[in-house]
This record gives sequence, C-alpha cells and structure tokens, in this order.
Amino acid sequence: MILLSALASEVNLLLIISLVIVILGLILRRFNQPYIIAYILSGVILGPHGLAIVTDIGIAQNLGDIGLIILMFFIGMEISLPDFLKRWKVAFFGTGMQVVFSVILMYVLGSFLGWTMNRMVLLGFIISISSSAVVIKLLQDRSDTSDKTSQNVISILLTQDILIVPMMILLTLMGGETLDYEQITLQVIGGCLIIAAMIFLIKKQKIKFPFENILKEDHELQIFAGLIACFGIALVTSLFELSASLGALVSGILINASDANKWLHDSLHSFRVILISIFFISVGMLIDLAFLQEHLLAVSLLVLIVYLSNHGINTVSLRLLGNTWRESMLGGSFLAQIGEFSFVLATLGLQQNIITIYGYQITIIVIAITIFISPFWVMLTQKALRV
Repeated sequence: MILLSALASEVNLLLIISLVIVILGLILRRFNQPYIIAYILSGVILGPHGLAIVTDIGIAQNLGDIGLIILMFFIGMEISLPDFLKRWKVAFFGTGMQVVFSVILMYVLGSFLGWTMNRMVLLGFIISISSSAVVIKLLQDRSDTSDKTSQNVISILLTQDILIVPMMILLTLMGGETLDYEQITLQVIGGCLIIAAMIFLIKKQKIKFPFENILKEDHELQIFAGLIACFGIALVTSLFELSASLGALVSGILINASDANKWLHDSLHSFRVILISIFFISVGMLIDLAFLQEHLLAVSLLVLIVYLSNHGINTVSLRLLGNTWRESMLGGSFLAQIGEFSFVLATLGLQQNIITIYGYQITIIVIAITIFISPFWVMLTQKALRV
C-alpha cells in the first residue's frame, strides 16, 4: 500500500507538471512565444517559492543536469569540426573579448562599490558565460542553425563551455585554497585525450562506429545506443574531473562525423524534450518571488546592466571580427543572458568566500531571470532589426 501510495503521488506530480506546461504552452503559442518560458514559469509556479507542489529542488536539478548533458550532445551533433575551425577567430577572439571586457566592466563597477579584486573577477567570469541551453533552443526555434549568425554564436558558446575549467581553477587559486595536483593531473590528461580525439577526427574527416549498419534499421536499439554514446564519454570526462557536459559535447561532435548522426536525432528527440524541460523547470524553481520583491530595484538594475553590457560587448566583438552591424546585433542579442554554467561559478565563489550568502542569492536570481527574459530580448532585437 505504501508503495502504491508513493507511486500515485509521483504520477499525480507528473500529471500536474504536464498540465501546467500544456496550459502555459498553449497560451504562449498563441502569442508566438517559445516553450522555454512555459518551462521556467512552471518551475516558478510549482516550486518551493510558489505553490510548493515541488519542494525537492535537488532532484529537479539532478534531472536538469542530465537534460543539460543531452542538450550538449545534440549541440555537438550539429557541429562540424572542420567548419568550426574555419571560424576559430570568431570562437576564440569573440569569447576572449567577451571575458576581458566583462571583467573590466566589473572592475569599473566594483571600484565604485568597494569590491575586492576576487569578487570583480568572479562576477566578470559569471556574466561572460552565455546559456547554451537557451541559445541553441532559440536558434532551433528559428528553424535554421546553419546561417552565419547562428554558426558564429554556436562557435562562441562552444569556446565558453571549454573555458569553464580554467576559470574554476583560477577562482580556486584566488580563494586561497591549495590546488589539488592529483585533480589537475587528471584534468590535463583528460584534456590531452580530448585534443587527441579532435586531431584524429580532423585527419579522418569521417568515422564509423561499431554496429552502425546493424543499428541503422533497428529503432529500439538506436535509443539505447544513442544513450551509451551520449553518457559514455560524459562519464569518462567526469572520471578525469572534467565536465560531463563537455564529454557529451565531444561525443556529439564525433557522432556528427559519422552516418549515425542521421538517425540519432530522431531516436533521442523525446528524451531531449523531456529532460531539457526539466532543466528549465529547475531554473524556474530558483526564482524566489519573496526575495525578488524585497530586492526588486537591485535585481532589476543588475539584470539591465547584464543585458546592455553583454549585448553591447558581443555586438562590438562580432563587428570587429568582420560581421555586419545587423548580424552583430542579432548575434549579441542571443548571447546577452547569463548561462547555466555560471551557477557553478557562483557556487564556487560562495565556497571560496569570494561572495557572501546575500551576494550568492542575488547572483542566482539574476542568472535565472536573464535566462527567462532571453526570448523576449531576442524577439525585441529581431523586431528592431526587422529580421
């Protein structure tokens, strides 16, 4: 009876979440808005700061992390390594300028507010990372991820994700903790293996996976083979103290160079929709409406500063790299929000005593709100540019 009661409770919860998403999705569809907004709003409404129907944020975040791994795998499957290398200037210089200008901006702001250098660097890193989850979903909603603007944006996002590891190492050093040399050694070995795999791929151009031809017509086994491909390399990179999401990205890039890319998209699409929605729901759960109401002015100013600065920095960076003003402004709008990996940097900053609990709370809510606002910001930019 206890088991049946628990099962009924879980089914009811799933039913309520699905119902709220469908209702909000239908409303937003009427106004031609992306479903991301419905997912985040569902998290706000059902989470501990709303109706408290879902109170265990930890479970939602863990499932959201799995969704993020799936998303990075799909991003990788859309990246052709030779094409990415053709855009290496946009990827590295665009990302580099974003990080440098963001840190400079926080230095100027922090000089007036009396921040420590550690806090300035931390917040500069946090605002310099855009959301792969949001941006790729918005690009896919445009039904075109192959145009110049989309490819430039994806190249920058890929480089930002790679930069997370050195950012975390630097913040650990700045926090005064002694580096774990065993961990650093594992990370270096893992990084070298990834580089070796990418060099192998560049030389081979096309690769073939075992049982690829057999699985081509077996749609049931394709699902499990796809999950192995996605989570297998993600597990390996995590064993080397690297991000599991980075491993999924690498796996997707390898899949892109094989014929398996043609059927894996369809086989894993349902998993992707469900798990990505859970990720955005978990983001919505982080928005504390009471805290937001109490600190509305401060949060609003910070969100405005983030959007104006990120949009401006990315627009100028893309323009300097040879894009037209229209392409640059549109690309800047996609990269204007703060990304999901910034949650990790904020948590590390709290652990290293670089920011206070209040600073952590306001940072988390600003990140979540910028993710929520992103579709509206892109839409306004498109209307202004008449795209």
